Amino acid sequence: MAAQRLVVIGGDAAGMSAASGARRLKGPDELEIVAFERGTFTSYSACGIPYWVGGDIEGPGPLVARTPTEHRRRGIGLRLRTEVTEIDTGRQRVRVRDLEAGDGERWEGYDHLVVATGARPLRPDLPGIDADGVFGLQSLDDGKALVDALGGRGEGLRAVVVGAGYIGVEMAEALVKRGCRVTVLERGEQPMSTLDPDMGRLVHEAMCGLGIESVTGAEVTEVRTSPEGRATAVVTKEAEYPADVVVLGLGVRPETGLARDAGLPLGESGGLLTDLAMRVRGRENIWAGGDCVEVLDLVSGRTRHLALGTHANKHGQVIGTNVGGGYATFPGAVGTAVSKVCDLEIARTGLLEAEATAVGLRFVTVTVESTSRAGYYPGTRPMTVKMLAERRTGRLLGVQIVGREGAGKRVDIAAVALTAGMTAERMTALDLGYAPPFSPVWDPVLTAARKAAAAVARDSHG
Repeated sequence: MAAQRLVVIGGDAAGMSAASGARRLKGPDELEIVAFERGTFTSYSACGIPYWVGGDIEGPGPLVARTPTEHRRRGIGLRLRTEVTEIDTGRQRVRVRDLEAGDGERWEGYDHLVVATGARPLRPDLPGIDADGVFGLQSLDDGKALVDALGGRGEGLRAVVVGAGYIGVEMAEALVKRGCRVTVLERGEQPMSTLDPDMGRLVHEAMCGLGIESVTGAEVTEVRTSPEGRATAVVTKEAEYPADVVVLGLGVRPETGLARDAGLPLGESGGLLTDLAMRVRGRENIWAGGDCVEVLDLVSGRTRHLALGTHANKHGQVIGTNVGGGYATFPGAVGTAVSKVCDLEIARTGLLEAEATAVGLRFVTVTVESTSRAGYYPGTRPMTVKMLAERRTGRLLGVQIVGREGAGKRVDIAAVALTAGMTAERMTALDLGYAPPFSPVWDPVLTAARKAAAAVARDSHG
């Protein structure tokens, strides 16, 4: 019996995890595996790009979990600089183009197909947005382009970051470390739209305190260029900001043009829709994972786009197991994310106020000020915790944390509680570790839970 053929589109976390997982379960005599990657790197950590740009690590080598050579040694036919331009589901084939040879296109057949095309940085349709010196950051090739452009320079360069989401604030820190004079332009009322505005305000204040010019309510209208076509300034409706380097930190969208053209089902955000086994809905032999899919939000009960490497690797493992003849599922996520800008740690899990309102939930909110350690212990730092709990039931809906050392990873407590469907009152009984060097007697998250449980009780009796 001839071996079946697995074709993977995309050579990063989800795609190569799927390929590796399937290979562990089936040998080359049972399953031929071919992966197409249009870039020059595989299995890398895009999350590490800001730390490469900032000089914390010597990239890109440390950011690569498994090289193309290592994949090939494991029996995966990996083809770099090869782009898939069309999916023909009727004939079970994909059209590919060799970007180096430029010798036309050819069709490659499949028995199983994995779509792991990732996400693309948002690049608004503005004059000058595609000029030299304007960088989006999604792949190691993008990171290399920025590092090469900066070269050994940095000190005194003017850098403008457009957008103050996770990528934007992390890149602001990286460019500050390079010695750049950094301006961050955010269209919203506060940076970090992944936080509620009152928590985003804390990030804004901290960024300004770190020497980063953070401008909110700034709607970019143009990237001004030199006669040679290089970016020289970013223009908003109110002002103009000189720039030697422009970095786009406006977030990402699922890269699903191929899937859309092939008639595969997409959700509200444009991400592919799959079942719990990561099989594309209605397609027996097509799978999808990573930043190109939508997943079930365990809090709201709806699908949403969560572009995180943690999920992508899990999706790939699930797909590889299922293609290889085993059984695995990805039940969903609660939307946990953590970031930092200089020494400020920023974390969230679950729903924001606007997100909870959008799905029809009614809730109470509480905010507490606490510390990372016992108040008398040396080195203790302040932190702010905000918690949302459902009215009447007290079910935990979301937590946001902003603080210094020791703040960010506390969000994991809330992530576990959300996954378990716990109430705020039930959380107060959690048996967390305590010692003065690590936390107060009442951990800040549990203090917020106590306050939320009390608010729910008052609301129920009111």
